[in-house]
Amino acid sequence: MTTENLTTENKEEISMKDVMGSIEESMDSTNAGDSDKVWEKLQGILDENKTFEITINEIVKGGATADVDGIRAFIPASQMSNAYIENLQDFKGKTMEVKIIELEKENKKLVLSRKAIEKEENEAKGNLVWDELKKGDMRKGVVTRLAKFGAFVDLGGVDGLIHISELSWKRVQDPSEVVSVGQELEVRVIDLDREKGRISLGLKAAAGNPWNNISSTYKTNDIVEGTVVRIMEFGAFVQLPSGIDGLVHLSEISEDRIEKVSDVLKVGDVVKVKIGDINEKDRRISLSIKEALDKSYGDLSQYNGEEQGLTLGDILKDKFKDFKFE
Repeated sequence: MTTENLTTENKEEISMKDVMGSIEESMDSTNAGDSDKVWEKLQGILDENKTFEITINEIVKGGATADVDGIRAFIPASQMSNAYIENLQDFKGKTMEVKIIELEKENKKLVLSRKAIEKEENEAKGNLVWDELKKGDMRKGVVTRLAKFGAFVDLGGVDGLIHISELSWKRVQDPSEVVSVGQELEVRVIDLDREKGRISLGLKAAAGNPWNNISSTYKTNDIVEGTVVRIMEFGAFVQLPSGIDGLVHLSEISEDRIEKVSDVLKVGDVVKVKIGDINEKDRRISLSIKEALDKSYGDLSQYNGEEQGLTLGDILKDKFKDFKFE
């Protein structure tokens, strides 16, 4: 027998191409039969809402692929997990339990989801949390997401929100100043509405409220340093070291007449302020920048004119005449 021709008992010559074609047709027929069985099996899994395990083979545009008994399955990035995914490549080679969310045998389309399973698991856990949860509870949780208005915390199957105003007694511009994604916290349940699925949480502890001991911390006429945290048309809010914000009214910023607060101050400026009225009931404290200025020598500007021919050094020289410099 040569590699070019085969001779039968009837002396009929059959080309190698015909033989190989026959073999391929036979294999295709067998593979098609096996494939049909796999599709039937997968349809049964979908109908019964069952789950099964797959191993991620490759990360592709928009998601990942896996081999399911010879059939290429696709897992969209949005279906990889119920949690935020930073890098899809971390899933390559990993084994996970999934369920079928779309199946089209004719188009050889098989779409899987891990997220659907996690969502069901979280809902079950969430129901348990809701059953136990009540106002005033202290609960442990993990920060899952940050937004401009606050931080979302997973309490074990259900998320609650710490509003930015509840993160700290100090003024917070961005939640990332206080917490980070993945951080474990102990939070207080402020309010909850199961029907709307809302849970309000607080991070700042009641014991840490700086207003609780304001009278022992500050006294009227005290002079302290603070940081400008907010500019308004009527004045500037200055945060004191304890975390309390006080108002410096426009008229208390300077001896000179100013039209706009922003002409003199900007957020982040560190200034000396004099403590004015302290209203513990309404939690308000008035401050003054101009009253905190050193006025021990009064207004000396009148002596700086050319007509008098005097300088500040001339005015103050007698005060230092007996002082010895070493």
